[in-house]
Amino acid sequence: MDAGVSQSGFQMEERAFPGTLDALEPVRAYVASAAEAAGLDRGAVYSLCLAVDEIATNVVLHGYEEAGISGELRVGASLEPRGLVIRLQDEGKSYDPSLHHVPSAEDLSLPLEERRPGGLGIFLARDAVDELQYAITDRGNVHTFVMRVPGSAPAK
Repeated sequence: MDAGVSQSGFQMEERAFPGTLDALEPVRAYVASAAEAAGLDRGAVYSLCLAVDEIATNVVLHGYEEAGISGELRVGASLEPRGLVIRLQDEGKSYDPSLHHVPSAEDLSLPLEERRPGGLGIFLARDAVDELQYAITDRGNVHTFVMRVPGSAPAK
């Protein structure tokens, strides 16, 4: 287990990364470390990393670069009764994924030229985890990812 992780209901120290594409790999490594420490199997580790990576990429590209601002990605992990919880926080332009077009499974079965553009990353992120929430707080935007672990309560 990583330093800073206790055996019972652990919490990893929140880490700050620059809000750049170069930071995505260390963010994935942090998330993978938390997932492995929580006892997730290899497939669940991959799925969680995919979800966080998709949203973090959107934050960097749309929340920071397109908005012409810079900032950080702050990532924290804790093992809670509902499962492993990853919180991704940023101060970029707000973007509530629930308010924008996200393709459905039916949309994805259409020929490429008939599909609406955009939303695939959010679709992948939602599909990869048990729960994905978004909130705007006084500290910025917060995306919360939940992956059930053996013995955790079902996601609501």
